[in-house]
Amino acid sequence: MGQDKALLPFGGFPSLAEYQYRRLLPLFSNVYISAKRNKFSFDAPMILDAPASDFFAPTAGLLTVYETLASDFFAISVDTPFVDETVIEGVVSLYEREKADAVIARSPGGTHPMCGIYTMTLLPLLKQMIEEGNHRLNHLLGIADTRFVDFPDDELFFNMNTPAEYRAGNRKS
Repeated sequence: MGQDKALLPFGGFPSLAEYQYRRLLPLFSNVYISAKRNKFSFDAPMILDAPASDFFAPTAGLLTVYETLASDFFAISVDTPFVDETVIEGVVSLYEREKADAVIARSPGGTHPMCGIYTMTLLPLLKQMIEEGNHRLNHLLGIADTRFVDFPDDELFFNMNTPAEYRAGNRKS
């Protein structure tokens, strides 16, 4: 992207992070932002990665979230602003109905590891993977008891990783 996408303006908010935070507040009793440091201009509960986490991967954030909350949690990446209530409700509904290590959204384009619920049963597997230098969430989901909730529309999971994708996403918002 060339700059921190979490800090880019989006959807009428000063930052993509604030957009995601504000839209999730009505859906969950607690919403936290996981990051390496608090770089945001709005007030929100933060879960800061442990100082020893010198790698840049979602696994660093997941580990710190597990260690901070000591509970199951729903995770969503900052750069997928079109995941809607239908997706979140679908994931939560399956989580409530079935016992699984993880419940993850999936669309025709693939799985979306940063849109789902991670349970405490995954923590030992995650720690082992990190110790082995493996930070691939799809690997974690492959060795765990993972359930998937299928959605027919890839556009819900539009991910903004490049300046062109960011511009396209802003036009959609």
